[in-house]
Amino acid sequence: MQVTETLTDGLRREFRVVIPASELDTKVGERLDELKSRVRVNGFRPGKVPVAHMRKMYGRSAMAEAIEAAMRDVNAKIVADNNFRLALQPKVTLPEDQKAVEAVIEGKSDLAYTVEMEILAPIDVIDFKTVDLTRLTTEATAEEVDEGLKRIAEQNRPFAAKDEGAKAENGDRVTISFVGTIDGVPFEGGSADDIAVLIGSGTFIPGFEDQLIGIAAGENRKVNVSFPENYPAAQLAGKAAVFDVTAKTIEAPKDVAIDDEFAKSLGMESLDKLKDAVRDRIQREHDSVSKQRVKRALFDVLDERHKFPLPPALVEQEYENLWKTVTSEMQQTGRTFEDENTTEEKEREEYRKIADRRVRLGLLLDEIARKNEISVTEDEVRRAVMEHVRQYPGREKELIEMFRTNPEAIASIRAPLIENKVTDFILALAKVTDKKVSREELYRSDDEDKAV
Repeated sequence: MQVTETLTDGLRREFRVVIPASELDTKVGERLDELKSRVRVNGFRPGKVPVAHMRKMYGRSAMAEAIEAAMRDVNAKIVADNNFRLALQPKVTLPEDQKAVEAVIEGKSDLAYTVEMEILAPIDVIDFKTVDLTRLTTEATAEEVDEGLKRIAEQNRPFAAKDEGAKAENGDRVTISFVGTIDGVPFEGGSADDIAVLIGSGTFIPGFEDQLIGIAAGENRKVNVSFPENYPAAQLAGKAAVFDVTAKTIEAPKDVAIDDEFAKSLGMESLDKLKDAVRDRIQREHDSVSKQRVKRALFDVLDERHKFPLPPALVEQEYENLWKTVTSEMQQTGRTFEDENTTEEKEREEYRKIADRRVRLGLLLDEIARKNEISVTEDEVRRAVMEHVRQYPGREKELIEMFRTNPEAIASIRAPLIENKVTDFILALAKVTDKKVSREELYRSDDEDKAV
């Protein structure tokens, strides 16, 4: 076997490999010996089939396996001998001439190919004790708890039928049946019976709920609306429709007393216990935002203080994935670059920077995890999968099967778990100073912070 390095360009390495026909023949013989004891050939006892006959029957397939195994072994040896860490799988280029390929398969010629590798640059990780961060924090206030209780009360308020002949008002609940048509023709999904509509909730197509104001029980009314341009059902997007609506009942919301009885109706022991639960939920939300903001600040520091060459193919792959998502969302929403007061050229440049940052941070976090033996267990992954699945009631079996058979789906669950563990590891070493701020300041966006 002969391995010659033919290219060193940044993080790219290229090698020309020649594997003698004799080595391949040895591997073929070993493979045929394995097969001889297992295959059944008419006229021969198991294990007694002549090698020449085995070569005639299985020679080509055995050679294909031998070639694949030989290339895999050689490529692995190149990586090990040079202490490479690969960014992507090696790219193998075989001879293009079909006659040359046939000569290798027939055992008449050596196997010559080139293998291109894109490697990872060494990363000098900073001392995390030199990182200085400010963590913004806030506590749930009595006012926030009261607002939370009011929202819960509104969501659970009872409705009572209005007097006969009463008209629907904003905030009322109207039970309707309707038939929708486009250009006079009913369309799929455009008809339904006994549907409760809360006027003012914004649940239906824009303009639909407003046209129910003033309707009475038993009244029939035509509602004229247009589906939004970004409506999920493409066949309806932007289309004008007419709904023939019949109101069945008109109900008005009743006031709700926020007291112990109300708390008990929600399964809580008392109003104080309900307040505690609301306060805990709000505090968890605040703590989550606080953690995300300090994490973003940490990543800014890591990105700024770690400058190392990035594998071009890895950055390009990340950029292409990002850009595909951007253009897909724009197509679905009907938005253009002009609508966003920008140009395609500017956006491409911005997303290339994002791709560069993502790859840099991803490689850095992987290196920190590797050096400090930070990992996630299968139990942790399994719990995260189940938490994700529970968010989609009715689709549990489908999603569990997807995670069971799709390695990429599992990777999408495992990656943030590792990221969070590495982040916590760094923050435990860094100097982090807590600063109490108002809720408004905690939730202020990064762009707003820059404007101050």
